Parts: sequence; C-alpha cells; structure tokens
Amino acid sequence: MKKNVLFRTNLMVCIVIIIGFIITSAISYKSNQGIFRKDIENVSMLTSDGIYHQIDSIFTKPINISMTMANDSLLKEFLDGEEQHLKEQEFIGKMRDYLNAYRDKYEYDSVFLASVKTKNYYYYNGLDRILEEGDPENNWFYDFLDQNTDYGIQIDNDQVEGAGNEVTVFINCRIMDDRGTVMGVVGVGFRVDSLQSLLKSYENDFGVNAYLVDEEGNVEISGSHTRYEGKTNLFGRCAFTDLKDIILGSREKTQNLWYHSQNRSGYVVSSFIENLGWFLIIDNDTTPLSRKLMVQLLRETLILAVIIVLVLVTITSVIRRYNKRIIELTVRAEKVHQAVFQQATEQLYENIYEIDITHNQAASEATAQYFASLGAPPDIPYEKALYIIAEKQIMEEYREGYIQTFSPNHVLDSFEKGIENLQYDFMITTDGEHYYWMRITAQIFRWQEDNSVRMLVYRQNIDEQKKHELYMLEQMQRDPLTGLYNKAAAQEHVRRILNDQPESMFAFFILDIDYFKQVNDNFGHAAGDRVLKEFSNTLKNQFRENDIVGRIGGDEFTALMPVPKAEMAKERAGELVNVLQRRTETDGIHITASIGVALAIGRDTDFENLYKTADYALYKAKKQGRNRYVITDVNGNPQ
Repeated sequence: MKKNVLFRTNLMVCIVIIIGFIITSAISYKSNQGIFRKDIENVSMLTSDGIYHQIDSIFTKPINISMTMANDSLLKEFLDGEEQHLKEQEFIGKMRDYLNAYRDKYEYDSVFLASVKTKNYYYYNGLDRILEEGDPENNWFYDFLDQNTDYGIQIDNDQVEGAGNEVTVFINCRIMDDRGTVMGVVGVGFRVDSLQSLLKSYENDFGVNAYLVDEEGNVEISGSHTRYEGKTNLFGRCAFTDLKDIILGSREKTQNLWYHSQNRSGYVVSSFIENLGWFLIIDNDTTPLSRKLMVQLLRETLILAVIIVLVLVTITSVIRRYNKRIIELTVRAEKVHQAVFQQATEQLYENIYEIDITHNQAASEATAQYFASLGAPPDIPYEKALYIIAEKQIMEEYREGYIQTFSPNHVLDSFEKGIENLQYDFMITTDGEHYYWMRITAQIFRWQEDNSVRMLVYRQNIDEQKKHELYMLEQMQRDPLTGLYNKAAAQEHVRRILNDQPESMFAFFILDIDYFKQVNDNFGHAAGDRVLKEFSNTLKNQFRENDIVGRIGGDEFTALMPVPKAEMAKERAGELVNVLQRRTETDGIHITASIGVALAIGRDTDFENLYKTADYALYKAKKQGRNRYVITDVNGNPQ
C-alpha cells in the first residue's frame, strides 16, 4: 500500500511538471512566433521598397534618353534620306558618330537604330546587319512594330560585333514622322548582369528571393535567371502558386501575403513597376526560422524528458524487485516469439547460415556442411572460407565488396557502432556458368551463453527483382520517342567518359534539324515525330556502339566520340552532313542538318565547356547558311 502511494505521488509530480511545461512552452512559442512574423514582414517590405526604387531609377534614365532620341529631328532627317545616301560611307559615318556619342556620354553598353524602310541595323560602330524578316534573331523588331506602345523593354543577346553575344536589357522606342508613320526603332541597352547583381546583393544580405516577372508571371530577371535563357513561369514551380491571381491582379497597391504549402512557408511582397510593366516579387522563405523555433521547443522538451527520467529512476528503484519478475516473463515470451519468427523466416530465404564471428568459425552444422561442399577442409576459419566462397561462386567484380562487407573485422566494427544489419547484392553461380542475383542479409547479435558476437546469414534469390530494377533504370535514361539517351543521361555519360579517359581527344557534336519548325507547321506534329525518329536512327547508325548519342532538345541532338586526330572529326562531320541530307521514307520530307563540333582533350575540358563551344559552332554553321558543319576547339579556334 505504501509503495502504491509513493508511485501515485511521483506520478502526480510528473503530471504537474508536464502540464507546467506545456503552458509555459505554448506562451513562449506564441510570443516568439509573433516577433518572428513581424521581423519577417518588416525585412521583406523594406527589401521590396529598396529594390523597387533602385530599379525604377535604373530604368527611368535609359527610357527618357531613348524617348529623347526618338524625337530628335536629326534622326528623322537621317531616316528620311537614308535610301538616297545608303551607299555613302560619310552618311553612315555620321550616324555612327551620333550613336557613339550617346554611348560614350551615358556609358551604355549598346546604342542602336533600326530602319523600317531598309531594315538596316546601325550601332555605335556603323552598319551591323539587315534585319531579315523570318530570322528568329530579328523577331524582336517585327514584334515591337506590331505593338501599339511608344517604347518597350526587351531582354536579348547583343549580336553586334564586339559585344560578345552578352545578354542585354534593350529599351526600344518608336520614331514617328509628322504623319504618325513609324520610321524606325531607336534605343539603348545595358548588360543584364548589373540588374542581377543588384537582386543578388539583396538576396545575400537579407536572405530573400527577388524576381521581376511580366503580367503572366514569366520571370524576366532574377538573381540566377533571365527571360533570354528560357521562358520560366514563377508560379509554375513556387510554393505560393495559389496566390498568382491575387498578385498579378493588383497594380495599384503593394500586396503583402503569407503563404503555406506542404514543404515550405513564407511571406511574399508584390509591387507593380509602372515604367516596366513588370511585377517585383520578394519571396522570404520562413521555413529555416520556423525550424529553429521548433528546435528550441524540442530542446526544452528534452530538458523536460531529463527531469522526468530522474523522477522515473526514483520510482524504478522502489519497484525494482517487481520489475525483475516482469523481465523474466518478457524474456520468456520474446524467446517464443523469436523461435516463431525464425521458422517463418526460413520459409522466405534459400538458406540461413550462422557464423560465430568472435571465434571466426561456423556456428551451425548446416554452415559447416556448406563450407565443405565448396571443398573447404573441416574446421576451416570463417575468414578463409569467405575467400573460397568468393572465388568459386561469386562473379569477379563483386568479390571485393562481398569480402569487405562480411569480413570478421568489418562485422565486429559495425556491431560496436550499433549497426546490427548488413546487406549486399551480388551475382552468384552454382554451376560455374550461369549467374543470378543474390541478396545476403546478415543479422548481428550477441550470444549470451558465451558472450560471443554471432551473425545469422539469410540468402535470398532476387534475380527477377534485380533485372526489373536494371531494366527500369535503363528506360529512365532513354528518350521515349527516339530511344536515344535523354539529356540528363547523355550529360552524365559524357562527364564519365571525360573523367575516365583524360588523355584522349574527343569530338563533341551538336546537331540541329534545319527549319524543323516548318515541318511541324506544314505537316503536323505526327509527321514531325516521324522525322525525328528517322533522323535519330540515321544518326545512331553513323556512330559506334560505345559512342554516346542522345537527344537533348526538341530537334537538337548530341554525340561524343574519341578521335585520334582532328581530321577524323572533320571527316565524320562531313559524312553526317551528307547522310542526314535526305528525304524521309514515310512522308518524303526533305531535311538537312547543321552541325557544331568541339574538339578537346579529356583533361582540358568538361561537359559545360564542350557544350558551350559546340553550341557556338552550331550557331556559326546556321549563320553561314545551314546544311553544313563548323568545327572548333574549346578555345574557339577554327579547325
């Protein structure tokens, strides 16, 4: 009775401690959370205001300068008399000096003029090119002419000589004559990396993500992405997708919103920048801070647990004699359970063997008979038997891993670290010819009778399962339409080969079907798919089995092959141009291909550099008229 009263008293103490902890922790958690939310809101709004005013200041000046140039009578006179003086270098020189003067005065990276009549594109060094309609690189000009706006903002690569093809923010302004007819487009440009540096500085200083998005939510500029690099919709991948309509539907006032998703939570601030027609969105991910609050709560819980343990230790000391009897009954029941479990386990596995790791020997008759069946002498140490098993039954490439996993030293080290289960998959044979997949699962335990460490070994045939896994892995690496490697797999295989063969020379090809979009537009996507299949089959047949051939985009393919010298790469590129110039068998569509080739020694390059070099060579091949190849080394030198 007295002991029962003592137990109840200590139990009540534990309950009081727990209730007090819950109350104080709840109050502390709510208070900290309120402070935390207020700080997040202040930081996010201040960051938004800072970026908003800086961006507005950055764009206001080039917009005003571009508008001033668009209303300059000198430009209008130039465009009005352009056709009469088109071949006069002095006439073009005046325009060059005019544009260069603006460039030098305001230190912009680009100043340009595009004529509607002649389609000539002038820049600060003179006449650059003619803006041919239909060329994707010139779509910006014709798209802007179709718009009903005085000016527009375009993110594109700067193609003029000496610009290095850098991604640039262009301010485009219409030049109108007295009748309201568009005479040309004039404007300035500055490198997009200056804006990205601004966004990155705020991201690094305040731990936020900043985006400039258009009215549909497409990212124009962020710290790591620009619109030129590809169309990416912010709301297609972010945690606050449900807030898209609220954010993009409000231009008059700033939106300050909390959001919660399955994997993260945070606070988002949205402002509309009138001059740009873009939204500035600040995303403050509060998940790490929330986790810190949770860690603090768990730490307090741990302290409570320690206090409770001390109380329970006191209680345990009082009722220890009763626990001894309970333990005996529990152990007896556990032994019965283990016997039933072992019997059921034997029905699931091919064989079960027992090893005495401490004494380095077989611990059961079945295990000793297994060793003897492989020609091992009686009472052979387990460690030596392990090598006999590996040599006679296990495929060579898996032997080292098998021996390392189940060696006595490794088993003992694992047991000391608290690891009680080991597992290894390998290929095994019973007749010396046919191999199949086997999984060994080892259970390590201490045998109480002699205090030795023992290991139960369960052998399971997983041949069908493993073959299915390998088949699925292979399928994941293939493009479903063409059967070639997909983009991710091709990249990985190229990286592996470059690392494995650092002294070899390689030719890296990027191939693009010329005017493939016209095939889809004129014959339909089904015909386009057939063209891709025939093209990929023809391409694959031109390479050896060990060469890497993959599809990395819609109509873009890649290949990697070792070459003893550059001439072999040239020959193969020329053969590819000829072979791929053909009519398809199913639809009779005439296709050609442009090819960019990069040459490099394995140790001197990586996948990214190869791709960049070959892609530039492909660009030059298209620029020279398509249906040809251009070959260069990784330094950009023609070969």
